[in-house]
Amino acid sequence: MSIPPEIFMLPPHSEATLQQQIQQIVSDAIMSGRCVAGEKMPSSRRLAAQLGVSRITVTLAYTELVSNEYLVSRDRSGYFIADTAPKRPSFREVDKSQSGGVDWDGILARRPQPRQNIARPPNWPDFKYPFIYGQSDPELFDHRNWRDCSLRAVGRRDFDTLTRDHYQRDDPMLIEYILRHILPRRGIRAEPDEILVTMGAQNALWMIAQLLLSEGQKAVVENPCYPGLRQIFDQMGFVASSIDVDEDGLPPDLIPADANVVFTTPSHHCPTNITMPLDRRLAMLEGALRDGYIIVEDDYEFEMSFLSSPAPALKSLDQAGSVIYVGSFSKSVFPGLRLGYVVAARPMIEEMRKLRSVVLRHPPSHIQRTAAYFLSLGHYDAQITRMARSYAKRRAVMEDCIKEFGLTLGTREVHGGSSFWMRAPEGVDTMKLALDLRADSVLIEPGNAFFARRAPDASHYRLAYSSIDPGRIRQGLELVAERLDEAAT
Repeated sequence: MSIPPEIFMLPPHSEATLQQQIQQIVSDAIMSGRCVAGEKMPSSRRLAAQLGVSRITVTLAYTELVSNEYLVSRDRSGYFIADTAPKRPSFREVDKSQSGGVDWDGILARRPQPRQNIARPPNWPDFKYPFIYGQSDPELFDHRNWRDCSLRAVGRRDFDTLTRDHYQRDDPMLIEYILRHILPRRGIRAEPDEILVTMGAQNALWMIAQLLLSEGQKAVVENPCYPGLRQIFDQMGFVASSIDVDEDGLPPDLIPADANVVFTTPSHHCPTNITMPLDRRLAMLEGALRDGYIIVEDDYEFEMSFLSSPAPALKSLDQAGSVIYVGSFSKSVFPGLRLGYVVAARPMIEEMRKLRSVVLRHPPSHIQRTAAYFLSLGHYDAQITRMARSYAKRRAVMEDCIKEFGLTLGTREVHGGSSFWMRAPEGVDTMKLALDLRADSVLIEPGNAFFARRAPDASHYRLAYSSIDPGRIRQGLELVAERLDEAAT
């Protein structure tokens, strides 16, 4: 007796091909135990009629399931669930009320400390006006060429590169491109053994903190600053010293002489977008030489400078090797790529490479080689140009609407990045404002997550425009202005 075709239904919203969807629903039915070994599958004709697809699509899916040992084909009899089909393991339920269970509260040696994160619901794409940072517009991404590069990376020519364990080494093609094309744009010169590929900037900052900071040492961070950096310190049980930024960023004269490491975003401060002027950069480098501290430069979003060329990186002015430079492709390619890099003195890179090998060896070879092709074939440059053109138009709309609705900038006017740092009227709690706006299908980012605990701030918020339809910007900001007026009265 055949399994009734009615138990199989295609998922309503799937980006997979029909053949892949059929493979998935059949394998899920087998893994869940709804279909068991020896049972006969519906004929390709009957299943095709049930799913509303062509018979050849079902036949191809069945063939693939046979090769993966989910099904077996019997001459003139059809397809059957294989005895070798994978099965989802079952686990005996444990009565947690019984004594002798594991005391996880007592066992866990180190747990991340709770800290206020940026308020962003996981279903943010469902909101009509998502003024949130760090999410790309899929319409601007070059899907076709990325797919072609991915296929090229798994081709016969490159397959040995993917299948071998590279231990601590990175993809030489990617390193070469970063050396010859990315770093020169920031005025940086480096050798191959002075670069390390990371799983994004967060991974880079974590490794740097692990290697440079221990009990009794002093780290300095900007206030406000990137929340993920403080989360790293919290997980380590480390307390950093915060220095308030002003209209020119981090004041170097406030860095204490006993500082060991200074974390900064000079070219594009997070979250205000301020660019640190040259005299301050030189003063910071002089302080590093005089007092012996290391500077960690997070150079995110340098590509998004609309009215002038981006300022050279702090690392480009470094003659003594005091600066560790952190870069990322997450904003310029897409956030889910999770690919970044560090440029530093050779001894630091060697130690980071050792630490990385303990945790993950190296970022996946396929991702590295795909990115290398995407970069080297010119697709990256084309995408940056396309994004910059689109973002410049969106920024102009944002600027006009901010003025029209009387919204207040939190800093002096800046000309880069994909967001605005805003200040609410006195007495308005931007966390409550953000929650109230969700009822209007509007998402903003309250600023409290960016500030140190010793200096909580509820008056600032961030408006980003990388993921919002430009045709909805005006109406969305009008709703923000209306809620601000209500909260201020």
